[in-house]
Amino acid sequence: MSVLTTKQIMEIIPHRQPFLLIDTIEELEIGTRAVGKKCVSYNEPFFAGHFPGEPVMPGVLIIEALAQTGAVAILSEEENRGKTAYFAGISQAKFKKKVVPGDVLTLETEIIKRKGPIGVGKAAAYVDGKLAASAELVFAISGE
Repeated sequence: MSVLTTKQIMEIIPHRQPFLLIDTIEELEIGTRAVGKKCVSYNEPFFAGHFPGEPVMPGVLIIEALAQTGAVAILSEEENRGKTAYFAGISQAKFKKKVVPGDVLTLETEIIKRKGPIGVGKAAAYVDGKLAASAELVFAISGE
């Protein structure tokens, strides 16, 4: 059973289709950690050009999905409701496995450091329990 549905996710973060890259939140520790799911469909718009005949989810979109998962955790805090979490940096990004139509991405992001509106998340994406991608994500919270 999901903790948050797509509709509830859209009440927390500003992303919308076709750029909302998480379907559900399966686990949520407000302000600290979130685990999301993304069911990768052949109908995703990016597959038309990446790559014709051999569809592969772009690595940058996997990283974005991880960032959105972390944004759900941080923007679920009462003091951050209605704000936006922006990328401030990406480091140590690694891609270990192709993500293709039919895969279900498990997206795990943990907030490991915070100072004022700036924070760092440790993120990893898995397919069938195997690491597909990982990165350290720096974010900045902005807005009223």
